[in-house]
Amino acid sequence: MQLKQGLGKLMAAYGALAAVGLTIFLWSSAFVGIRAALEEYTPGFLVLFRYLVASAVLLVYAMLTGMRLPEKRDLPAILLFGLLGFTVFNLGVSYGAVGVSAGSTSLLVGTAPIFTALLAAAFLKERLRVLGWLGICVSFIGAALISFGEGKGLHFEPRALLVLLAAASESVYFVMQKPYLRRYGPIEFTAYAVWAGTFFMLIFSPGLVGEVRNASLGATLTVVYLGVFPAVVAYASWTYALSCASASRVASSLYVMPVLTFLIGWWWLGEVPGSITVLGGVIALLGVVLANARKKGAEKTESLAAESVEQADHLLPGTRTTTHSETTGTPRR
Repeated sequence: MQLKQGLGKLMAAYGALAAVGLTIFLWSSAFVGIRAALEEYTPGFLVLFRYLVASAVLLVYAMLTGMRLPEKRDLPAILLFGLLGFTVFNLGVSYGAVGVSAGSTSLLVGTAPIFTALLAAAFLKERLRVLGWLGICVSFIGAALISFGEGKGLHFEPRALLVLLAAASESVYFVMQKPYLRRYGPIEFTAYAVWAGTFFMLIFSPGLVGEVRNASLGATLTVVYLGVFPAVVAYASWTYALSCASASRVASSLYVMPVLTFLIGWWWLGEVPGSITVLGGVIALLGVVLANARKKGAEKTESLAAESVEQADHLLPGTRTTTHSETTGTPRR
């Protein structure tokens, strides 16, 4: 019995690792793909077309698997999650990417754990240590440098603020989604949130057909790729990883994503970051690391608390207490 349980845990660990690796690659390529598609698609049409594709893929999956409908009491929350996690996030990233390079967009979205820490302090009453506040300040200084580095010369790029708005919106989404993942599972919940987000994107539907007709085949295939892989496959693999491991451990692996995004951007678009952007990126990531730093004793306490929560399956769905380690896993795509 113990051997069987050990093998099960080992397979789950390797599965989570593979899911995280796939997610990192797909989301890294998404930032570059968005920049490439924006050469022929306007941001609103790009976001809508991408998520119409994603919604269609998920609809086919739902029909083939007999996916259940969400409970009526959860519909308002699902609509809110779709608005924040998909509509606001993707519009912020796409409009921001008009003036911000792919790698820099990834770096700015990488500040999302900072917003998560602030949200946890405000709504979950978690006390930030001095090191946490220092990390927040350092990270925002780095974000400011990135914003100046994206301008022509040493000038502020205002579209960077849209990317930061996207990061903040994403943080709210991933802070609040955990109870619903337990209720519905990663695939179902992702589908509900994508459909809800696409509903709000329909405001851009007038003129979409003409936009697709005028775009080249390469640009259209890029949008289709963004809709199938980073928007669906990556979200499913990320939520699967979260269901197998603690969010803090999974999220720590995402620090490599800006580096991978810069490499893909250099290979695909020939984008080379400036020295100010690189410096700002290093400072921003350092701030994120500082803000998420913990003492070993605190980690052990949270680990024990998380294990106790996992065993409380008799509680009603949605009444589960959220620990700090579960609120730090903020992905980006």
